[in-house]
Amino acid sequence: MNRQRGMSSLALVLLILLLGSLLLNGLNQQLATHIRRVSAESRSLRQYADAQSAMAWAQRRTWNAEQAMQCQQHASKPWRACLRILEGQRVVLTAGSGEQRLWRSGEIVNNAVALFPHGWSDFCPRKERELCQLP
Repeated sequence: MNRQRGMSSLALVLLILLLGSLLLNGLNQQLATHIRRVSAESRSLRQYADAQSAMAWAQRRTWNAEQAMQCQQHASKPWRACLRILEGQRVVLTAGSGEQRLWRSGEIVNNAVALFPHGWSDFCPRKERELCQLP
């Protein structure tokens, strides 16, 4: 006449449900974190590609070798480029899109701007930060 009331089975089922829900919640948080990271990485890669396009556009522009500071804005894209003439006929071309910037070093040769073939940089090549900013 010993009757089982089923409480232990019910408690075990509730415990399994609780553990499963905690496990699913943890996996959901990991997935959300991963999605944010992938989204940030994609955005960063797009901005870097835009900055490279802005630099390619800026390199094909005509720059005045006598004006110490000059900037140009693309007509339909958010690209902006500035050329600064530094001491000793050295130049720094800064181009960017949004927050991303790229730099290219060069010099003035025969009254024309000549950029160095390996003078590009994804960080400011000058100690003075203000020489690398886009106005």
